[in-house]
Amino acid sequence: MSSGKFPLLQREDERDVEVTWEDQQRINKFSRLNTRLELLEDEYKAQKTEKEYLDDLATEIELIDEEAVPYKIGDAFVMLDLESAQSRVEKDKAAIDLRVEDLDAQISAVGSEMDELKRALYAKFGNAINLEKS
Repeated sequence: MSSGKFPLLQREDERDVEVTWEDQQRINKFSRLNTRLELLEDEYKAQKTEKEYLDDLATEIELIDEEAVPYKIGDAFVMLDLESAQSRVEKDKAAIDLRVEDLDAQISAVGSEMDELKRALYAKFGNAINLEKS
């Protein structure tokens, strides 16, 4: 490299393909779905963490000898008798399980729709488009 310059990279896989209005709509839809998927995945993780907290709480409540325990509802704590607290924990766990199932179904549906769009866009644009997460 006596000249100090690098040779230009060859881009054999890239093609000059015109982006039509329909292509742009597909790209925009993919972007919206990608954002939605990230939000769903974040909520899924948060719900799973909350479920773990409730599992730990259920174990702790079983070990308590006191008649009343503080239980957080929203931003406030209320005193519940032991049986009511255990019942409330089980009810909250069931609600989270339903929400996790719903989120899982939504994540699968969005992922499938994104896969279809990926196939169509990669078929037309090849390596000239990157739809993978970085």
